[in-house]
Amino acid sequence: MKNLKTPKLTVVGAGPGDVDLITLKAIKALENADVVLYDALVNEELLQYATKAEIVFVGKRLGCHAYTQDQINELIVSMANRFGHVVRLKGGDPFIFGRGSEEIEYVEKFGLETAVVPGISSALGVPASVGISLTQRQVAESFWVITGTTSNHKLSKDVDLASKSNATVVILMGMHKLNEIVAIYQENRNDDLPIAIIQNGTKNSEQKVVGNISSITKLVADKNISSPAIIVIGEVVKNTSKLTSYFQEHAEDEFIFQNLNLE
Repeated sequence: MKNLKTPKLTVVGAGPGDVDLITLKAIKALENADVVLYDALVNEELLQYATKAEIVFVGKRLGCHAYTQDQINELIVSMANRFGHVVRLKGGDPFIFGRGSEEIEYVEKFGLETAVVPGISSALGVPASVGISLTQRQVAESFWVITGTTSNHKLSKDVDLASKSNATVVILMGMHKLNEIVAIYQENRNDDLPIAIIQNGTKNSEQKVVGNISSITKLVADKNISSPAIIVIGEVVKNTSKLTSYFQEHAEDEFIFQNLNLE
């Protein structure tokens, strides 16, 4: 039987992890979906809203791809033509290193209608959730958001540029390049900047380690922090209201901060 529904793709941002941080518009899209293709960083509790949809996991993580990007693009088109409304559910915001624009560009070649529902990016939501203001007044006038791993699996050259600035730097997908990042900062700066690493930000499984450029690799190893995690570098980490007194008290310590409960 021929599908009578209009083939459509809606690219939806699921937010940083906490199910309550998804938008109402995103929930409505899930409720109206005929198919949901979701990524590895999506909290699967959100799938409860897709009551009438076929659910397909298409997540990609380091060294483990359920589908290649080309296969995902083709799957969107075939599912839309077969069933109707496809929701592509992505962690964070689909236009912040989420390849949402690529998928839209591909499917529009096949005549699909498209829409976008923005999400809260982990680059913004995760630091805020632990009290870090990326642009704290009189501390930081700007912030950079950089991918730690480019399409050719190298560290972005923008990290070198950002390390020479006074901006707060947020690095996504950078845990496997942490040693390189530390080396760049040590080469380009004389100060020992505060750095925070938050794994599984906003989720119940969240872990946090905060220290300085000189101490962070050992702290990460000691606490077994790994991906998915974001890296925040800059004085705003030390000047966070929940951390200021602790940093002042331990200013001479080798390891300034380790897994303090920020809740």
